[in-house]
Amino acid sequence: MVQTSARVGDGTSDVVSSCDVQSARHSGPASANTTIRVGWKCRPRGPSAADERAVVADRVPPLEAAIRGFADRGTVAVVNPVLGTIFDSLAEAYEFYNLYSWEVGFGIRYGKSRQNVNGTKCMQEIVCGRAGKPERENSSSMRSNCAAMLRLHRTDDGGWYVSENRASHNHELLRTCAEKLHWPSHRHIDTYTRDLVKQLRQNNVNLGKVYTIIWSLFGRMENAPFTKRCLRTFCGKLSKEQADDDVRKTMDAFSELGSNDPEFSYVVEVDKESKIKTLLWTNGRSKMQYHNFGDVITFDTTYKTNLYDMPFGLFVGVNNHFQSIIMGGVMMREETIESFKWVFTEFIRLMGGKPPKTVLTDQARAMEVAIQQTMSDTTHRWCKWHVLRKAKDHLGPHYTKSSDFRAALHKVVNEMLTVDEFEAAWAELLDKYKLHNNTFLIQIFEVRHKWAKPYFSGKFCAKQTSTQRSESANHLLKGYIPPACPMNLFVKQYNKLQFDREAEEGFQEKRTRLGGIVLRYNYPLEEHASQVGDSNVDAFD
Repeated sequence: MVQTSARVGDGTSDVVSSCDVQSARHSGPASANTTIRVGWKCRPRGPSAADERAVVADRVPPLEAAIRGFADRGTVAVVNPVLGTIFDSLAEAYEFYNLYSWEVGFGIRYGKSRQNVNGTKCMQEIVCGRAGKPERENSSSMRSNCAAMLRLHRTDDGGWYVSENRASHNHELLRTCAEKLHWPSHRHIDTYTRDLVKQLRQNNVNLGKVYTIIWSLFGRMENAPFTKRCLRTFCGKLSKEQADDDVRKTMDAFSELGSNDPEFSYVVEVDKESKIKTLLWTNGRSKMQYHNFGDVITFDTTYKTNLYDMPFGLFVGVNNHFQSIIMGGVMMREETIESFKWVFTEFIRLMGGKPPKTVLTDQARAMEVAIQQTMSDTTHRWCKWHVLRKAKDHLGPHYTKSSDFRAALHKVVNEMLTVDEFEAAWAELLDKYKLHNNTFLIQIFEVRHKWAKPYFSGKFCAKQTSTQRSESANHLLKGYIPPACPMNLFVKQYNKLQFDREAEEGFQEKRTRLGGIVLRYNYPLEEHASQVGDSNVDAFD
């Protein structure tokens, strides 16, 4: 029965039979959004039979028989299709003829087939890859109307036998492996290799390394069953498959994470068109860590390695071993005040409603306003590194590794403990190097209360002065997530990063306990340090 695709107004595709087409033709004109191709009348057929027969254990396969008889045969090709050769299935016959075509130097494809009145396929041709007439002369088509082919018919027990074998070609045969590999029939990637490539690509192994790993499994590069070009094509199809229906796959990934972790939570913000605008998620362990170590967090949104180029933010803290701990991830489409307000509000809600005491971020104005409106009692500190990162560009020869000014500036920034000391040392520095009119130094001094150490005296910062921990986590994330990654794969790979971080935290906790020191989670960081005999921890740097 011929089936026809009719495009309906909602964008879906319905399959209707040619009988339905006839009735539709008589019922009136089709709508503007409907495309109908009129076919011929239906002819009822019986159920189709399988294209293979039951395998007999003691039967010698044709390939094994061909290899065994090669020495006595004296032919050039090891695989030798002859009339009467019997196969269990079409797939077996195709693979047999494909091996023969590899040895001789051409490619193959399925050709014409025929069915009997019961709907059972009774004839199949496997033809040379150049069979068929080219569309026009002097075209780039590989078709040359080659007559070489293998014709197969059904046996009485459901198998297949060779009824005709045409071995002559009207084109030059290929001789080298590099040429043969470019035939579609000779660059097949088997199921197991496909799974391996899929796993390697998901874990951010680049194409060159994937191909090197594959051919190393075959001993030599020449033994690889497909070309790098073929692998690139397959990886492109793989990326497309991963990106298709991304939202549903992402929700499925969240459902799987939730089934393994009852405390796993996620929140989605959508726009007026019901498209994802912001996506925030966290797990049970992150919630527990926030409860114990959530007084100070850093937040950074500089990571954008995903399919939609959406900024990805990480809430990162520090535990009692001064290790970075990931408390949550958020993917944002917009970096506006309203978006940040939603992110911070939902993050605090997921963490039990308790805002952090100190938040370190970069100098984003939208983020600063959102923190003021959502966490009014929280100390907002700018990342010191972001403030000073342009010093070299604006100070020129004054700011070099060998200059006295650089060492003096770092001393003022890092070692002055009180506001009076800082401001006096800053003025002395400008006088000594005559930099009163330097625009950069004037600007950062005007906002010194947002980043300079003395202005945070008495504020708990857990020895953090920058968003370096968030940026380090971003750097680690790049090792897990491939570029242009769809959202569902991003979530899965992010979960792997969290698992590895938790494993490292467990290792350090085990070392601490085996060393005879038990650190309780509900103690502040300074009390942990005092228990191990270090009462001079500077909690403000």
